[in-house]
Amino acid sequence: MTAPGGVGYIADIPEDGVWRRLSPRMLLIHPVREIIRFLPALVTVVFAGRSGGQNWWGLIVAAVAIGAGVARWLTTRYRFTDSQVQLRAGLLRRTTVAAPADRVRSVDVTASILHRALGLAEVKIGTAAGEKEMRLNGLTTREAADLRADLLHRSRAGGVELSKDPGPVEPERQHDEGADVELYRLDPSWLRYAPFGPSGLVAALAIFGLASQVVQATGLDPTRSGALRDVSGAVLRAGTVLAVAVGVLVLLVVVVLLSLLAYTLAFFGFRLTRSRGGETLHVARGLLTTRAVSLETRRLRGIELHEPIPLRWVGGARLRAVTTGLKGDDRGMSAMLAPPSPTAVIARTAGRVLRLPGELRMPLRQHGVAARRRRWGRAFGVSVLVAAVLLVVAWWMSSWWWVALAVLAIVLAWPLAVSRSAALGHQVTDRFVVGRSGGVRRTTFVIERGGVVALTTRQSLFQRRVGVCSVMLATAAGSGSYEILDVTTDRADEVLDEVSGGLSCQFSARPAN
Repeated sequence: MTAPGGVGYIADIPEDGVWRRLSPRMLLIHPVREIIRFLPALVTVVFAGRSGGQNWWGLIVAAVAIGAGVARWLTTRYRFTDSQVQLRAGLLRRTTVAAPADRVRSVDVTASILHRALGLAEVKIGTAAGEKEMRLNGLTTREAADLRADLLHRSRAGGVELSKDPGPVEPERQHDEGADVELYRLDPSWLRYAPFGPSGLVAALAIFGLASQVVQATGLDPTRSGALRDVSGAVLRAGTVLAVAVGVLVLLVVVVLLSLLAYTLAFFGFRLTRSRGGETLHVARGLLTTRAVSLETRRLRGIELHEPIPLRWVGGARLRAVTTGLKGDDRGMSAMLAPPSPTAVIARTAGRVLRLPGELRMPLRQHGVAARRRRWGRAFGVSVLVAAVLLVVAWWMSSWWWVALAVLAIVLAWPLAVSRSAALGHQVTDRFVVGRSGGVRRTTFVIERGGVVALTTRQSLFQRRVGVCSVMLATAAGSGSYEILDVTTDRADEVLDEVSGGLSCQFSARPAN
């Protein structure tokens, strides 16, 4: 492949239009993955075969898994043309997927521990066409790096910048003249934020689900363990309160350990950089499975800053990109610009990504008394409903524990209402629309005005009674829609005018002055 003007750019990506197989080394990966997929059935067959004296059933299942892996490699082809990357796969139903080279939105290079041992990588190409990414699983490390660089180079050559020059920005770290500009680097001490994010609970649920499947498939019964019965019996004899306390403590320890492990595996060596020309953002991370994601800055429409409870209690937050072209199942991880880290670091990183002078610390306009009353009313309304249900259960079961939970539900409504009312705010600047909301899952979004493709005001019956409405910002990136909650109707009209540059005034039904 050559760059415009005839200058050589990538030498190792052929463009002769010949269909090629992926690396033969994938024959050592596909069968292993298929065996892992067949593992529950394999374990079940092995145990059933031992009891019936037919051990050869396990060999048949293993042979089927290995055959499926080999068939996948034999039926997969790819080729490069002047305008496309094409992938053909399937045995009974063959499909061909084509990714236009000039419409690439993101390139994700992933290498599991097996891939790294064999010098291979998987390339995921996100484009504006189709709902799923194209996956080339089995390129060499050099081919994957060359393909990523070439696809992003072609896409930049065929695109048009969205934003105008933002002007001078905060100086960024750069190690040498040809190196990328570093926007964020994970500090190992930030591992302390891992227990306060969702990764620990998700990992615990995943391991619990896998363990339950294995137990169910093998027919093992943990309750038959004498040691386990002795421990559980001793705890129960000590009293219900102590048993509950021990159970909660064990659960907390397991979640904390799993969260530390998940954080380390996923975000080890996390580094966010911008190419020296400013065209691409690069994210590299991972311990066992390494992952390198490249996002074009001209596809970037903004950022999302997440401060959920309890991460917010310890002064932490995480940062995601609002960009087009991410349509895979792991879109949230592909858009991750910074994992749970100190809020000040996240704000500084957001400012660097958006090329803002200084940190992301712009003042927001409050939404007034009516909006705050709605937050308080909804918080206490839900709490009263929950408390009423708990009191009915307490009366039915004649237990004071449920009464205590009902009182706790009412008490917790107060800090929740305070948090939700304090979070509401928005701002419209020359370049961006900023909105913030949420008590438990507080989110601040910053969207480029040029990236807003439609504006809508929405007003429910209850909102009309107090004179507020919500402004919906539609964009082709991120979640597709972002909401400014409970602004006054007059202010909503002003937001529409400010974001559209006064265009909405031409279609307004209000009489001219």
